[in-house]
Amino acid sequence: MKKTKNVQDMSLFSEAEPNEDKVGRTTTEKLHRLDLHSELREKILPFCRLRYGEVWEDPVRGHRVGVLDATKFEDVKQIMGDKKADLVINDPPYNVAVGNANTSNLFKISLDEYLKFSEKWIKNTIEIMAPDAHLYIWIGADYKDNFQPLPDLMILMRQFKELRPRNYITVRNQRGYGTQKNWMWVRQELLHYAKGNPPFRVVYTDIPKILRGYYKVVGGRLTENLERSRSSTLRPGNVWVDIQQVFYRMEENVPGCYAQKPLRAIERIVLSSSKKEDLVADFFAHSGTTLIVGEMHNRIVYTFDIDPVFAEITIRRLERFRKMGKLGWQWRNPFPEIERKERRWI
Repeated sequence: MKKTKNVQDMSLFSEAEPNEDKVGRTTTEKLHRLDLHSELREKILPFCRLRYGEVWEDPVRGHRVGVLDATKFEDVKQIMGDKKADLVINDPPYNVAVGNANTSNLFKISLDEYLKFSEKWIKNTIEIMAPDAHLYIWIGADYKDNFQPLPDLMILMRQFKELRPRNYITVRNQRGYGTQKNWMWVRQELLHYAKGNPPFRVVYTDIPKILRGYYKVVGGRLTENLERSRSSTLRPGNVWVDIQQVFYRMEENVPGCYAQKPLRAIERIVLSSSKKEDLVADFFAHSGTTLIVGEMHNRIVYTFDIDPVFAEITIRRLERFRKMGKLGWQWRNPFPEIERKERRWI
């Protein structure tokens, strides 16, 4: 397993934010969606410290980041070693061409091919799970193609007798997409399975505005739900309505990435389904959100991506968080070397 220099020595960021926008200035992401721009990706590759088959180990806390293939057990074994994961959070491609673009990262293949792909990484996931462990799978539904692959994946999961379904969660985005000829699409689906009998801890959240109301006359006065509540928090159900979809004005945003999962959603999973010092695995690192949440809450995270660019982003996001306390880049560029080299933003 390849190891790099100390994580602090590898940092590419200064203490200051040289690209801070002026107050009132219009802000847009300074890096295009990486899976759509092959030329841009080629410019970034020389700055990626890992190549396929390599694993970086964090000397500070022991996190691991690799460039590996989730469908190959020898790759998964390489990063896991003899360790078993107490929690796995996987966000695979959904077999949906996002933005009508079929890319190597967000590919659209036949349903049969997609299910074979899924079967491989699911088998590998089960192999590295502890006897008592949680598994969460983010998945989508293409309404233009009979809502696949969501129902098909749910049926596929039935063949894995080691797992039992625990819940079917819907995350309601506060920003949606759609057309004038359809309902706005504001949901993301999250499947929850368990191996053995892992512990689960109840977490609480602020009462979101959407749950306010439920007016009732009390003592001759019309009262609102919060007035009658004995607590300012509630226990989330399996429909999460209090989590903001990530976009460029949020600090946690990582320009160049697509369909980035909110930190708050991953944090809820980690806090409810693992404890401190547990090992959390993520086979599709992408923007590195699981690693950041693990770092924030004292979990060890082993994560990898088949694309070295996203593995590099994952490592850099950890470095930036440690050095500057930033959760992401907001609209700034995760690869300032390109800006310095070309004297302009990409």
